[in-house]
Amino acid sequence: MTGAETRHRPHAVAPGAAMRAALRLARLHLASRRVPAALAAVAACAIGLRVALQWQWEAYGALQLPLIFETGCAVAIAVTATSLLGEPERVAGRWLPFLRLATAVALTLAAVGALAAAGAGAHLTGGAVEVLRNLAGMVGIGLLCAALLGGALAWAGPTSYLMIALYALYTQWHGPAVTTPWMWPARPPDDVGAALCAGLVFVAGVVLIAVRGARDSSTG
Repeated sequence: MTGAETRHRPHAVAPGAAMRAALRLARLHLASRRVPAALAAVAACAIGLRVALQWQWEAYGALQLPLIFETGCAVAIAVTATSLLGEPERVAGRWLPFLRLATAVALTLAAVGALAAAGAGAHLTGGAVEVLRNLAGMVGIGLLCAALLGGALAWAGPTSYLMIALYALYTQWHGPAVTTPWMWPARPPDDVGAALCAGLVFVAGVVLIAVRGARDSSTG
């Protein structure tokens, strides 16, 4: 074998080494996104919801209560869209969009599961279906905000939407009622239009953050 053939011969990568490299990349990605802190915030919201559900609430308060904790989870998830390292593309390469996508979806599912579990055996208005719809939509708003305004302002989208949604809930009792499906927290859990609107916002946010990431000065 000549020296030229040696230089051009591809190096085989052991499956174990490739797996370790992939796991290390995922671990570094999660650490740079403060995912452990986000999971802690989600757990705190779930515990807070569980404690609050032990009290007696009027109908209006029972609708507001889950929405407030859903917003807290959405803010925690949206903030993870930005990286402490400025997520230089050359490091993660072609896997970066998939890592962003997987992180956002996994955190959303974890938050839905945590809040639904917190409401198990208690009177959680709307049940797990409404938690999934409301949380997914708010996460989508937060991710869109991160992509368009920057990760530091990702909290502004879900928080602002919470204020509007609370007003929409208020109108159900005091009129004139807001019935647009884009105000999905004010719609019944079986409202298909509201579910579609929340789902579209979630998909748009996840896709945009996966493709381009958060709009931060560190990422250019």
